[in-house]
Amino acid sequence: MSYSVDVNLRLYASDTESPQHEKARSFLAGRTGDPDLFCVAWLTLMAYQRIATHPGIFASPLAPEKAWANIRSVLSLPRVRVIGEEASFADDYESVASDFPVRGNLVPEAHFSTILREHGVHRLYTTDADFRKFPFLEVVNPLE
Repeated sequence: MSYSVDVNLRLYASDTESPQHEKARSFLAGRTGDPDLFCVAWLTLMAYQRIATHPGIFASPLAPEKAWANIRSVLSLPRVRVIGEEASFADDYESVASDFPVRGNLVPEAHFSTILREHGVHRLYTTDADFRKFPFLEVVNPLE
């Protein structure tokens, strides 16, 4: 079995001022003992780097070095596999986006969902309900 984690959970875990901070931090800490394969996409790791260091988004943004150190710590976890777009991504994205209009803020969700589908990752931990639009994903909000 494999799973992935959306960027929002990593951001909550890093944002000490977020009301979801403790729950997200605890959830992510629990992944170190998870026997399943943890698939991470550069897409979400770079989104984390962008958002966690942005002073207009985080009240106390992370220093770029700290955010990068957090990414490196994820990459060093046991049972982590980095995934990305396959050569067939354009066709795969068209297939994923064919059931409803994908525009605006749904574009990155469709992008990430396509990557997950290409790699056979069906379980996604996220607080973003938009991912429920993709029927091939089992979307789990671990903060509920």
